[in-house]
Amino acid sequence: MKLTRTLAAGLGLGLAAGLVAPLGMAHAAPAAGRATAGTPQPAAGATQPVPGRAGEITVRGVATESATAAAAADPTATGGRRTVPRAAELQAALDQMVADEGAISTIARVEHGRATWRGTAGPARLGRPGPAPVNGRFRIGSVTKTFVATVVLQLVAEGRLRLNDPVQRRLPGMVPNGDRITLRHLLSHTSGLYNYSDALPTDIDGFIRNRMRTWTPAELVAIATAQPPLFEPGARWSYSNTNYILLGLVVERVTGRPYSAEVQRRILRPLGLRHTSLPGSFPRILGPHARSYVPTPEGPVDITLLNPTVGYAAGEMISTTADLNRFTAALLGGRLLPPAQLAEMTRSVPDADYGLGMQMITTSCGVTVYGHTGGLGTYGTFAFATRDGRKRLANSVVLWTGDFLPGLVALLNAAFCPAGTTPAYAGGPAPKVLVDHPASPRLVGTAGTRVGGGAA
Repeated sequence: MKLTRTLAAGLGLGLAAGLVAPLGMAHAAPAAGRATAGTPQPAAGATQPVPGRAGEITVRGVATESATAAAAADPTATGGRRTVPRAAELQAALDQMVADEGAISTIARVEHGRATWRGTAGPARLGRPGPAPVNGRFRIGSVTKTFVATVVLQLVAEGRLRLNDPVQRRLPGMVPNGDRITLRHLLSHTSGLYNYSDALPTDIDGFIRNRMRTWTPAELVAIATAQPPLFEPGARWSYSNTNYILLGLVVERVTGRPYSAEVQRRILRPLGLRHTSLPGSFPRILGPHARSYVPTPEGPVDITLLNPTVGYAAGEMISTTADLNRFTAALLGGRLLPPAQLAEMTRSVPDADYGLGMQMITTSCGVTVYGHTGGLGTYGTFAFATRDGRKRLANSVVLWTGDFLPGLVALLNAAFCPAGTTPAYAGGPAPKVLVDHPASPRLVGTAGTRVGGGAA
């Protein structure tokens, strides 16, 4: 399947692919006093989130927001004597996302074995100097699903769950057809359950009004079950965040502990993922991070502060590029799952490049990579690796009103394809990309690409 079609199949739980025309204009000229293209400014009088810690936006020793700035902030960006190929192309891809107005800022980390490259483009905060920190935290949205699927498959390996267990056995009376929907159906998005995030407000005003609301998992499931099933269990594939809300509840029912405690106990602590968290209802991002915004007629509004209960086990987590690469390497390297369960996770279902909590993308040079996309608010995340886990990419994008897809395609190709085998994205009409997550405003870019609306 072509790379762009694969991305369209499901960027996860909280992204959007180009940001805005709910304002009624695909690409209107900026009004007086508003930001010019690529340099948006905060709305006058807009409420700003309170910083989590002093200095959270600071990158020491950085004077510009370019590749040179990234190197100044991070002397080990090229991995010392070990270098990642195509480093200049990797940085150019990040710069392209910002230049195309598809991103306010973006950071990435590419690892080939023990060689590491880190890059950044765009500001950490509008109206202030300093690039997005290469070690910054960000909301990972639906990449949470891969963590949850790993815990479920560990419980399968321990004999405490079976993939063919009906949901009714584990969560009696919670969903219609629960006696015919299995855990495998939930993990692979073949349950037919309605995607609750499709019923949430996705216009920008509605998103801003609801972003601090606390949701319970039962409320999110109730939104889904108020709608008829889309199809019979197992009949086809349709991405639904509802599936992973239920899986979080299954983990809690079987272990007697919240799913978040099991993710911490089984994955975060053993791997030393110290900068990855499951925030529950806590709305702030602690530590260094780039801020997140939505466009309004008055100018950008800071939405970094957000209640992530809307994502729960489908998309609440926060992480860093380093932690995501470590997780992906451990998972695909066989450190978290026995061979049988890892094979189940990475085997795609018919008519979808999706396994059990794992997406597959084929790059332009024919290399298939494994991982997940995601997003919450206007943070978008892409975390992928080769099947052996040796080549890894983690990328965070603070989405804006243009098209980030050409830069993303170039980034994936530069990270995973040998030098000289693939040109940069050739341009032309941008393909439609749906990044579906629970609490992302729907933003439509200048090329007609759509981002947001659901859980990604």
